[in-house]
Formats: sequence, structure tokens, C-alpha cells
Amino acid sequence: MRELKGIEEKILDRALYLFGKNGTTNVPIRTIVREAEVNVSAINYYFGSKDKMLKYVKEFYLENISQAYAALYKNDLSDEEKVIECANEIIEYSLRYPGVLIMTKEALTSKEKDDIDIKIIENLKAKNKQLDIILKKVINSNDEEYIYKKMIFISSITYPTANEEFIFENDIIKNKEKRKKYIISLIRLLKEK
Repeated sequence: MRELKGIEEKILDRALYLFGKNGTTNVPIRTIVREAEVNVSAINYYFGSKDKMLKYVKEFYLENISQAYAALYKNDLSDEEKVIECANEIIEYSLRYPGVLIMTKEALTSKEKDDIDIKIIENLKAKNKQLDIILKKVINSNDEEYIYKKMIFISSITYPTANEEFIFENDIIKNKEKRKKYIISLIRLLKEK
């Protein structure tokens, strides 16, 4: 996951965080600057407008989501290790930026898709296709059964981050080692017939 440097990236970071917490990208500028601990004029200085800032947030999201899926392309990992690392990164990224699910949802449902919405959709389709190829081999199931198991897998890595306040064992998701054990257990359960 890309680390943030400077005021511009701090604003992007906090905007993406707030999109998730509020369930929409329609978050007032004053709320974003208050969370980022900057002056309102910083938005105009760095981005020119809220719409341009939103474009930068989408690009920031796109860059980081690509990094979250990077493990799927590592040749030095087994297929199972690729799935574990990828799931771990997705969870970690979703915890840090709860707005990622909102960004995805809004890109998919927007009636007026801009170039970045289209890039987000295409990028996610490509990454999910790669995940399908590897996950299908790891859990070793036929096409119909795989669809159900994939739904369980995706739900199991996205629900805890999107609904953090409802999770009883929250430290499992927040602690990297416990989180990996959770993912390994999930894969083991999906392998069972």
C-alpha cells in the first residue's frame, strides 16, 4: 500500500476514509478539511475544486487497489499464498480506507461514468478474473460450486471491514497475524467438500 506524503495526499487519504464512513462520495469539503486538519483553501490550492479532488481520489484509489492485488502476479508464491496475501492486502486496505467499497459501487452504478470510473471497472474486472483463475485452483471446485464458494470468500473478506462495528472478534481483522490465520481457515473451509 502506497504511503502518504504531504498535504495533498493527506487530503486524499482523509477524503477516501470519509467516503466510507459516510457511505457516499458526497461529503462536504469542510468535513474533509477538518478531518485532514488543513484549511479550506488547501482544496483549491492543490486541486482547484471538489470535482477535481474527487478525480484525484479515484486515481489514488486505483493505484492502491492495484497494489492490493499485486500478490496474484508474484511468481515466487504458491497459488494459495497468492490468495492469502491478496485477501490480506484487500482487508488491510479496506480497514485503512473504508471508502474503497463506496468508490467501487459508485463507479459501477454511475449513470455518467468518467474515464476514471471506466478504468476502475476495467481494472477490477481484470484483477477479479486473475483472482478467479487462482482461487478456483486453490479451492478445487467445479464452475457452479465455485460461484457459491467465491461469494462466500469475497463476503468473508469484505463484510468484516465494511461492518467493523458489528464484528465480535474485531482484533482478528485488525491484527495481521490473526487476520492471516482467519484467511487460511476460510480457504480450508472452502476446500472441504
